[in-house]
Formats: sequence, C-alpha cells, structure tokens
Amino acid sequence: MSKTTTLPVPAAATAAARLPATLRVGWSRAVLETRMFFRERDSLIFTFSFPVVLLVLFGSIFRGEFEDSGVSVSQLYAAGLIGAGLMSVSFQNLAIAIAVEREDGTLKRLAGTPMPPAAYFVGKVLSVLLAAVLEVALLLAVGVLLYDLEPPADAARWATFAWVFVLGLAACSLLGIAFSSLPRSAKSASAVVTLPFVALQFVSGVFIPFAELPQWVTHLASLFPLRWMCQGFRSVFLGDAGAALELTGSYELDRVALILAAWTVGGLLLCLKTFRWTSRREG
Repeated sequence: MSKTTTLPVPAAATAAARLPATLRVGWSRAVLETRMFFRERDSLIFTFSFPVVLLVLFGSIFRGEFEDSGVSVSQLYAAGLIGAGLMSVSFQNLAIAIAVEREDGTLKRLAGTPMPPAAYFVGKVLSVLLAAVLEVALLLAVGVLLYDLEPPADAARWATFAWVFVLGLAACSLLGIAFSSLPRSAKSASAVVTLPFVALQFVSGVFIPFAELPQWVTHLASLFPLRWMCQGFRSVFLGDAGAALELTGSYELDRVALILAAWTVGGLLLCLKTFRWTSRREG
C-alpha cells in the first residue's frame, strides 16, 4: 500500500481560509449584538430619541435666520445633530457597552472560545453601522419635515455625505473601542464616557456656530473628529449659503477628509495599544 504524503499548506492559503471564517463568525456576532440591542427597549428608545428631542427643543426655542446667509438656526442644528447622533451610536454606545462586558466577564469568556478575536469587533462595528443608518435617517426625516432641511440635490453632495458618514463612523467606532478601557468599572462607564461627549457637542459647532466660539475653544475642538464631522455634514445640507458661518468661510472638505482619516488610523492604533479582554482587577 502506498503511503499518502500530506503537503504543507502555505501560510497565505491558511490566512485566506481564516478570513472568510472570521467574517462568518463576525456576521453571526453582528446578528446577536443587534438582537440584544433591540431587546433593551429603554436603551433603544433613549439612544434614538435623545438627539431628536434635542433637535426639537433647540429648533423650537431658537428661531430666525443668520444674517446674509439665508440659513435658519434650526437647519444649523439639524445638520450638526446628524454628526452628533452618529457619534452617539458609535463612540458613546461602544465605549459604555464594551466597558460593561469587560466588567461582567463577557469579554474574558469570549476570549477563551475558538472565536477569532477580530470577529468580535466585526460584529460590534456591523451592529453600530445599522444603528447609525437608522439614527441618521430619523434625524434627517425630522429635519426635512419640521425644519426645512434640504436633502442633497446632486450626486456630488451625496458622495460627500457618504464619505463623511463612513470616515466619521469608522473613527468614532475605533475611538469608542479604545476609550472603553478608560473607565475603572461598569458603574462609572456611563459618566466617564458621556461627560466628554456632551462637552464636545457644545464646542464642536453642533449648537453654536463655530465662528462665534472663543478662539481657544475652536482650537481645542479642532483636535477632535466631531467638529469635522459636523462641518462635513453642514456642507452637504446647508450648501454654499452655510459656508459663511464657518470659521474660514469655507467647508475645507479636504481637511475634513484628512483629519477624519487620521483619527481612523489613530483610533486603530489606540485599540491595538489599549484594548483589554479582562478588567483591571484581574491584571
């Protein structure tokens, strides 16, 4: 009887075979994450309704138009809150949820399973992507129906909307994963994550025109992605008329793309550097 010889499998082929498996498991994790998210009705209602409530409140209280622009105050809020809503479902939700899962031992148990570690993050990001699409669609609908926000009228603006959405979501998701290692416990996670996020909204042009803020505030806000996300979305929904409200009189879309891409790379590096599968108490 002839002896069967087993040929060695090249490393590249092994990696190629592993990738589809990771994506399949990641998709399964995304389905599970999404189901769990929609079962938590209190959290679900708060997540989607909070930016809408802010839009209705500010849009109803502050009326009128900015001089020489034709842009209403409510339109400015609607465009800015689309960026804030996107950051809410990505950065804020991921940072808090992962901190809780680390504290209750979920991450440690998952790390001990055959599941590829990357599949966990694929599942999280896909779940966040669905939530982000729903959040932005809801805010856009309210802005259009109640506050005369004009959807993009040409393909170029829709393209800008798409890349600002993708880069903003990627940057904020990665920063949320990295930031999840900062809270010392699950109980403190909400306060530790929410405080800087709320502060960023007020200094990033969400509620106050960026050109009206003190110079030191604009310099500080320019270090973070929310300012640039909001600026990108204002370019889409406010058009040339809204450019006069910007600090430089221009939307600076090239800089928006560059900084959001830099935060995406930086967020990935921070994740690789800081992410922990176990709590600090376990070392």
